[in-house]
Amino acid sequence: MSGFREHFNWVADNDAGPRRVQRDFHGQLLRQYRQRIPEGGRVLEVGCGGGDLLAALRPVRGVGIDFSPRMIAKARATHGKQAGLEFRELDIEEGGPGEQFDHIVLDYLTGYLTDIQRVLQHLQSAAHSRTRLHLTSLNTLWLFPLRLAVRLGAVMPQPPSNWLSHTDLFNLLELADWEVVSFERVQLFPFNWPLLSPLLNKIFVRLPGFRHLGITLFITARPRRCYERRGAVSCSVVVPARNEAGNIRTALERIPTLGSRTEVIFVEGHSRDDTWGTIQREVAAYRGPHLVRILQQPGRGKWDAVRTGCAAARGDVIVVQDADLTAPPEDLPKFYAALVSGAAEFVNGSRLVYPMEGQAMRFLNLLGNKFFALALSYVLGQKVKDSLCGTKMLARSDYELLLRRIEQFGDFDPFGDFNLLFGASLLNLRIRDLPVRYHDRTYGTTNISRFRHGWLLLRMTWFGLWHLKFT
Repeated sequence: MSGFREHFNWVADNDAGPRRVQRDFHGQLLRQYRQRIPEGGRVLEVGCGGGDLLAALRPVRGVGIDFSPRMIAKARATHGKQAGLEFRELDIEEGGPGEQFDHIVLDYLTGYLTDIQRVLQHLQSAAHSRTRLHLTSLNTLWLFPLRLAVRLGAVMPQPPSNWLSHTDLFNLLELADWEVVSFERVQLFPFNWPLLSPLLNKIFVRLPGFRHLGITLFITARPRRCYERRGAVSCSVVVPARNEAGNIRTALERIPTLGSRTEVIFVEGHSRDDTWGTIQREVAAYRGPHLVRILQQPGRGKWDAVRTGCAAARGDVIVVQDADLTAPPEDLPKFYAALVSGAAEFVNGSRLVYPMEGQAMRFLNLLGNKFFALALSYVLGQKVKDSLCGTKMLARSDYELLLRRIEQFGDFDPFGDFNLLFGASLLNLRIRDLPVRYHDRTYGTTNISRFRHGWLLLRMTWFGLWHLKFT
């Protein structure tokens, strides 16, 4: 370790030239970090060097640690006056920083650690259940170009280092009790040239075949922990209801008790039948264990109804349950258990695992659902088998953060399924599919038009591809 410290003390005084050459490379990496780390959070960077990356992320509380006293002196001299930043001389292999952060950054650090697993274990003390660890490393396919760049003076001389494959890093993360949320290889071309750089770094690097060639391995992981809460966990069940008069009583009878208190929120939306009157009568007569509230949505579309219900929700956890009951509410305890145990942070219902009843989903709808699930899995960077199942559960605190992250998209999704999935991806939440049995309707007809809404879903998929994958 003393050899590394001496090396980086020397680098701190001699890296001005190579840093200028690498300016485009580091700018590209910064854009990747900014997509995952919103401004205003609490950020720890381990191996912060001169502090440029941490300062550019603009945290409300940013701590940079490094074992090189010269690097820390450089960081303090350059960025010490920026509000919220602190730089400490600390060897992470000897212990953690003594406080918790929303994001932890290890930017090209693992190559210089003598015990990577130990460091990852120490970082657990700096994490809460929603902390995200962002780790970058070199794709080993680029080792020869790196050595050539050193000879040309574009990269500082490198001491003998660990250059691990992504499977090695996954294994070490798991041994240290971290779970990988997302992984991709980024940067095919480490320079900013008009037209060529966007083509290679935004599109080609994410295409089959080319995506294995990216220079940088970018891994985001989360601690393996249960959902942190104070006391018992309550749950709000948001039930959008349009033309569902025949299902209201059944829904009240079948929604199970979830956690310390179950709140059921019916949100009626411009029904042509007597749904609103039925909700009022059934809720007035209800004598069951749930707290029941009723609302009418101000706008149009399912997403407006979901957003209206969630805004009124008081539970620690929110779940959307469609009023048609084709996805049975009896499965909701499984969703709740998956979330509260920490197995998932966003539980996504999947109707495409178990056999369906005969009329539950028409053949073209089934093909469309499979297509959109494959497309969304690619966009999200996490496997999703059914993107359009109405049953979805997440913590209310995550939902509130999610709304802020998707503000940039505007009202592009009238259904809400893509809004929730895109937002979960932007928050780096661990998405897990939970199989449900899909049943025939017992009342009314579907509100979905196969062709008109199918075209809209296709446009929404392209929207997500462009804004989440090719940005």
